[in-house]
Amino acid sequence: MTDLVVEVEQVTRSFGDFEALTGVDLTLRRGNVLGLLGPNGAGKTTLVSILATLLPPTTGSARVLGLDVVADAAAVRRRIGLTGQYAAVDGLLTGRENLQMFGELFHLRPRDAARRADELLERFDLVDAADRRASTYSGGMRRRLDLASSLLVRPELLFLDEPTTGLDPRSRQQIWQAVRELVGQGMTLLLTTQYLEEADQLADRIAVIDRGAIIAEGTGDELKEQVGGQVVEVVLVDDSGQDEARRALSGVGRVEAGTPTPDGRARFVVAPDVDGPGGVALLAAVSTRLDDHDVAVRDVGLRRPTLDDVFLELTGGTPAEVPA
Repeated sequence: MTDLVVEVEQVTRSFGDFEALTGVDLTLRRGNVLGLLGPNGAGKTTLVSILATLLPPTTGSARVLGLDVVADAAAVRRRIGLTGQYAAVDGLLTGRENLQMFGELFHLRPRDAARRADELLERFDLVDAADRRASTYSGGMRRRLDLASSLLVRPELLFLDEPTTGLDPRSRQQIWQAVRELVGQGMTLLLTTQYLEEADQLADRIAVIDRGAIIAEGTGDELKEQVGGQVVEVVLVDDSGQDEARRALSGVGRVEAGTPTPDGRARFVVAPDVDGPGGVALLAAVSTRLDDHDVAVRDVGLRRPTLDDVFLELTGGTPAEVPA
């Protein structure tokens, strides 16, 4: 019996003249977490919809748990769970009533649905709010309730489609912790996200999707190694020095404008050229060039690449900056 839970071969999906997927190949092994990382409009949700049998592929084939997602759609649905981008809960019902309703829709007997609802309310720290209407829940609580509903029938494969979009940092951490607990229990997960840190934190392997195609795949460390062992990060005093900084750094290495700092300052990332200096030698060359051009710098230093840098390297922009 194969340990491949997801097998995607040359899948395309078109909507009229628009090609949402342009020939995707992808696999996911049992017990692993695959992070599908990409900007808005990259094709993440379209691919999940195909794997969850909500959309047929235009061409190509996809198998989930050894079953064809078109020919065996009903059997696939019985063995998977799906948490979409938006919490699919009924605000007029309480948290407990939501879970019991979903349980009965999944053909659990009422007694079993009630028992399973109690287990999941406890597991996702929703006991105190169990008998309040879901309309009174915070965004994070609604997402946890939605995630709980997808686990009522103990799926063999769980799809999480951008599970933390729009959540505050505390709520995002709560969802991450819930995901880690599921992984610790052996759950197989396919997680789509546009958050680089989320993929880095949760996924065993990451597939980067851009404009409907997988453009890179590997562990977080493997992807970061594509940028190089270390990069130099430069933070300017203010935005007025950006043009001069670009001129100063021209020819030193591979220069990309990174994401702004939290306080809005311009940031540049300099990766070593294939045959160029790296490490301290690269830092010294960058510092000298900036000093020679009188560029006002707030901070400059060596660090390991991040997935932000991977995006800059692969697509020329961060997820928020790449056109949808």
